[in-house]
Amino acid sequence: MIRAKVCSSEELSGAPDGFKPTAARWREWPDLRYTLQVGVEDCTGCALCVEVCPVRDKSIARRKAVNMQDQRPLREQGKKDWDFFLSLVSRRHEKPHSPSVKDVQTLEPLFDYSGACAGCGETPYLKLLSQLFGDRAIVANATGCSSIYGSNLPTTPWTTNAEGRGPAWSNSLFEDNAEFGLGMRLSVDIQNRYARRLVETMTDRLGGVLVSALLDADQTHAEGLRAQRDRVAQLRALLKDDDSPVARDLATLSDLLIRKSIWIVEGDGWAYDIGFGGLDHILASGADVNVLVLDTEVYSNTGGQSSKATPMGAVAKFAARGKDRPKKDLARMAMAYKDVYVATVAMGADDTQTVQAFVEAEAYQGPSLIIAYSHCIAHGIDMTKGMALQRRLVDSGRWTLFRYHPQWQERGQNPFTIDSRSPSISLKD
Repeated sequence: MIRAKVCSSEELSGAPDGFKPTAARWREWPDLRYTLQVGVEDCTGCALCVEVCPVRDKSIARRKAVNMQDQRPLREQGKKDWDFFLSLVSRRHEKPHSPSVKDVQTLEPLFDYSGACAGCGETPYLKLLSQLFGDRAIVANATGCSSIYGSNLPTTPWTTNAEGRGPAWSNSLFEDNAEFGLGMRLSVDIQNRYARRLVETMTDRLGGVLVSALLDADQTHAEGLRAQRDRVAQLRALLKDDDSPVARDLATLSDLLIRKSIWIVEGDGWAYDIGFGGLDHILASGADVNVLVLDTEVYSNTGGQSSKATPMGAVAKFAARGKDRPKKDLARMAMAYKDVYVATVAMGADDTQTVQAFVEAEAYQGPSLIIAYSHCIAHGIDMTKGMALQRRLVDSGRWTLFRYHPQWQERGQNPFTIDSRSPSISLKD
C-alpha cells in the first residue's frame, strides 16, 4: 500500500516527527509539498514497488527511493505517518484529456486492500481504473480472481472518496457477465433520457441557460465532468423546495445527468472462452461499454488450466505437453467490427501507454476493449519480477502494444497504432 499526496506547508504543521515531505515538482504546484507514504502494516512484501521505482540513490546505486526493510522497527513510526497521511486532503491533478503517469499518482484510488496474491498482475489495472473513473464507475464483474479479491466478504476493496462517491460494483456469472454489464448501460441510458425530458419540461422554472448547459454538456473529459457536477448541484438546490411530482422525480434522477462509466471486467477464461458469446454480442451492439480483460493466459482462479488465451507451446493444466494450438486473436476479432476501440496494454512495459489507452477507451462513446497482460502466480514465476517480465515479454515481440481507434479513421488517419518497438531480445530469452 503506497500512496502519494500533494499538500501545503500549513497542512504539514501537525505532522509527526520523522514524516518525510519534499518539494512538489509540478509547474502547476510550485509552492506545495509532496509525500510518498507506505502503509507499513498493509505491506504484503511483494517488493514490486522496489522493482519499478525509477529513482536511485546517487551515492549508493543499489538503494532506491523505496527499499525493503524489516517491518518491526518501522511499525510504530509508520503507523503514525500513515494515519497523518490519510488525514491530508487529496488534491486531484488531472489534465483535461490525457493525464500523465506522474499526474495519475495524485488521484485517490477507490480500489485498495484487495487481498489478492502478493504481486498480482491484475490489481494495478483495477486501481488505475478506480483512480481515473471510480467516482462515477459502474462495474460488472464476472466470477473469477477479480470477483474473489473484489468481494472478500464482509469487506470489499471498492471504496468511496471524501464526497461519498465511489464505484458501484456487482458480480455475475461467467456465462452472462457481458449481458449483465450491457443491462447496466441500458438502464443508465433510459434513466438519463427520462431525466433529460424532465429538465426540458422545467425550463421555465430552471431557466434556459442552466437547461441548455445541462443538456449540451461535454462530459468526455475531467473538466467537463466537474462542470456538470456543479450544474447538477445547482439543479438540486433549485428543486429543494419544489414538491411537485416532476421535481421529485428529477431530484431523484439528477445524478444520472452526469455521464456514467460502465466497465465489464474479467479474465481471459471469461473473455476468450465461457463468456465469449456475450462479449461478442455487446461489442456488436454499438453500446457505450468498456470491457477490461485481465489476461493471465490461463484460468487463474481455478488453478492454472489452459484457456483459449494460452499461447501455443505453453505448459498448463490440460496442456501438460504444451498447448498445441495458437492463442485466440480476440483483439483482431473485435477490430473487424470497425467501430470498437481496441487496445492491448502491459503496465510493466509501458505505463504511459496503459494510461493513454484507458483514457481513450473511456472517452470513446461506443464499445471499447482493453486486453491487459497480467502476470500470475500460476505461471510459476518470481512475482517480485512481474513487471520486469512484462517488459521482456514486449521486448521479445511476444506481446505487442497497440491501439485501434475508429474515430481516427473518420478523420482520415490510420486507426491502428503500434506502440511497442521492434523486438530487441529473442523469444527464447
